[in-house]
Amino acid sequence: MGFWSKTFTWWNGATVGTALWSRRFGTEVGKDDAGNVYYQDAKRPWRRWVIYNGSNDGSRVPPNWQAWLRGTIEDLPDKALPPARKFQQKPTPNLTGTMEAFRPDGALGSGRIRPASTGDYEPWIPE
Repeated sequence: MGFWSKTFTWWNGATVGTALWSRRFGTEVGKDDAGNVYYQDAKRPWRRWVIYNGSNDGSRVPPNWQAWLRGTIEDLPDKALPPARKFQQKPTPNLTGTMEAFRPDGALGSGRIRPASTGDYEPWIPE
């Protein structure tokens, strides 16, 4: 991205002001698997924020880091939470509005035809 988009648009990632403010007043406390960087205010530790690696979408923050950001847990997720179990799946971001979003049969983007009704439907008719 160019200088002007980093200066004036927040929806394309962290602005220049946010990046400078994070380095001056914040302490980097960790990164997640997606590359998001998490900060904590040096003077006020209850102030926490994330710099996204890519688009600014809150659903891209894993649940363990989401708990830390909201203050549900005090320590970092690696210390405060138990290790992930083998049956747990990796979190996925919200796919609404993307080509990977769920489209049922008959939806315009699915390319499939909705199956015909089976005849078990009885409409309510008032007396």
